[in-house]
Amino acid sequence: MELFAVPDVPEIRPGDDLAAIVRDRVDLREDDVVCVASTVVSKAEGRQADLSEFPAGPRATEIASTIGAATGEEKDPRFAQAVLEESVDLLMESPFLLTETRFGHVGVNAGIDRSNVPDHDLLLLPERPAESAERLRRELPADRVVVTDTCGRPFRHGQRGVALGWAGLQASRDWRGESDRDGRELGVTVESVVDELAAAANLVAGEGAGGTPVVVVRDFEWGDHGGSDAHFRDVEGDFVRQALRGWEYDG
Repeated sequence: MELFAVPDVPEIRPGDDLAAIVRDRVDLREDDVVCVASTVVSKAEGRQADLSEFPAGPRATEIASTIGAATGEEKDPRFAQAVLEESVDLLMESPFLLTETRFGHVGVNAGIDRSNVPDHDLLLLPERPAESAERLRRELPADRVVVTDTCGRPFRHGQRGVALGWAGLQASRDWRGESDRDGRELGVTVESVVDELAAAANLVAGEGAGGTPVVVVRDFEWGDHGGSDAHFRDVEGDFVRQALRGWEYDG
């Protein structure tokens, strides 16, 4: 398997034809997987915003005050308001906001970014990343697209790439029912392929000012395995989320 960044991607503006920009810079193959950072998808879809668009309500003001008291840093209640408006569930209110987005992703601050947004205060995640991935797939020579982001991980330091939306492949490769080298049947192994591809792409794309938000994965083979599009856990089976509902920060 080979990964390489698409070179010379310009600063993306609202309305830009992202697929055409990629097509003009790389010769894609049908079985390539194109991993596209959500930042450029959001920019092309006009998801930039300013704090002035989010006048803070009472709950956002209270949350900002609580986080400020816990961390010793002043928090803008308008940012808290933006997070609330981009979320369907609030899992933690302090010492940071952990939320669920409309499309099921759980992350800090609803994934709202404040870096690499030259003309605005905020960059929101794509509203429907799976639909964004499908549009790009239809407009690219490659049949498989993953929209990626970076986020932190419970119990571990640092961030890594994750998939927000995908098209042309299933989210998970199912090994259940197959055997290990000793003939034991696998009973629980479901491999999150789209997350692994996103993480691999992030190694090539980098962070900060790299300017390489599109990565091509070449010669990835699914193999003879079943698959599933189940990716974000349902609340009923997410025991960590259930535990968080009864937890309060005591800093």
